[in-house]
Amino acid sequence: MLIIDHKMKDFINRPGNLARIEFWAATTIYVFVVFSLLASAVSNEGQDIWTPNRQQIQDAHLTFNYFQHYFFPQLIRCTTLYLAFLLLNFSIVPSMIRKQGIIQNIFLIILIYLSLGLAVGITDTWIKNHLLVQYESLQLAYNYIFQNAFIYSAWLILMYGFYAVIRYAGEFLLVNSETIQSKYKMITRDGLTAVVLWMISVFVLLITGADRTVIAIWGIIIPFGIGLYMYSFFELIPRSLGKKKPFLSYLLGMLPILLIAVLPVSLILYLFLFKDGITAAINMFNIAFQLLITAPISWLLYKQQLKGKDEITVLRTALGRSNADLDFLRSQINPHFLFNALNTIYGTALQEKADRTSEGIEKLGDMMRFMLQENMQDKISLTREIDYLNNYISLQQLRTVTSPEVVIQAVIDEQLNPLKISPMLLIPFVENAFKHGISLREPSHIKITLQTVGNKLDFDVHNSIHLKPDSDPEKNKSGIGLANVRQRLRLLYPGKHELIIRETGKEFFVHLTIELE
Repeated sequence: MLIIDHKMKDFINRPGNLARIEFWAATTIYVFVVFSLLASAVSNEGQDIWTPNRQQIQDAHLTFNYFQHYFFPQLIRCTTLYLAFLLLNFSIVPSMIRKQGIIQNIFLIILIYLSLGLAVGITDTWIKNHLLVQYESLQLAYNYIFQNAFIYSAWLILMYGFYAVIRYAGEFLLVNSETIQSKYKMITRDGLTAVVLWMISVFVLLITGADRTVIAIWGIIIPFGIGLYMYSFFELIPRSLGKKKPFLSYLLGMLPILLIAVLPVSLILYLFLFKDGITAAINMFNIAFQLLITAPISWLLYKQQLKGKDEITVLRTALGRSNADLDFLRSQINPHFLFNALNTIYGTALQEKADRTSEGIEKLGDMMRFMLQENMQDKISLTREIDYLNNYISLQQLRTVTSPEVVIQAVIDEQLNPLKISPMLLIPFVENAFKHGISLREPSHIKITLQTVGNKLDFDVHNSIHLKPDSDPEKNKSGIGLANVRQRLRLLYPGKHELIIRETGKEFFVHLTIELE
């Protein structure tokens, strides 16, 4: 279950995955439609094939030809729609979101609208061939056909706009689900995923012309159920677990919410449907659906989550035993030998008046002492963590001090408070900044700020980005530091931290806020 959740998070955090799904979904639908048209033609040799327009053409005493009045018009229409979707979805809209070529893209949207209108209008003169003999003149028939075609084209553009809003809103919600949940504990990743799927389903119902009552039912009951699911996880189920009959207590706690919701749900349904009888029936169905479907599913998923947490506890216990074995192996390495060796090299550097070398060895010794001693603790003082950060920054500055185009700023407040923090939690962000942000051949900058207000830690890292040369062995290695620290933050400070990472073409930003103890 943990592996699946990790893969889902990795998938969501890569927007290119969604684009590939959209492309192959649209292509699959297009190929399926074309294949269906061809299959009908081959199986019936173009004769006696039922189509939605065949009877109407024959009733107008006209000769129906499958290829002329259905196959080729539908093929042209579907191809135009497919190409318009690709152009809008993968070129025009992404460029507009990046605020690139706004005027040019607006012109392209108008061009697509006109192309769709013409394609639909021209193909309708064949698909709706019977209309040409029902009007007093061909001009009136053409006016009717092309007027409806351009209205239909505008509706298609509007529906795509609705889809684009859903698509990018859903992507934003899923990518930032952890940040959202850190602020609003009741909103979970599962709940946000359900909201995105619901929005897509509403779009499908609208574009397929579903009945208004069906849309109203789906538009009310499903989001109500999602909200109830989130509230059940956050409040109702945990509150009922200590009772003698927890599930029954959970249902009784849900019932007042359902009864209170009758009035607002009725008002929304009445404004949408204007029918009292249907509104009452939908309300009854909503109550039954939430009690019989949403409540049991929420209960089962919560129990599964508790089981997953128990598994994590077992894994942590096993990991603790593994760490004990690792500590035993580490103890076999005599740290005194390492420090004696460093002291010898340090003394030699002083004798040879190699000031930078001796300073670097001193900083490295302090860092190794930290790694061998305090890094083994669950929590250390924030002051010691900052000492390690300062030593690391000072050590890195030794190799850049002769490069005037490299600017390193560290604004780290002196800590006089007794706050504690998990060791080595901040250093991965600084390591990442020096790994990707420093080039001795180009202007580079790193700015690190750290301050505390009460028990709240604010930590920011801002650095330039440089591509590594092909000869650098680290060029194609992404490392695991940031992924590891994300996971540690989720485990050690659940709901007590906010991590924001932004990257542009030339700069990298990290903002971390933690509530410490």
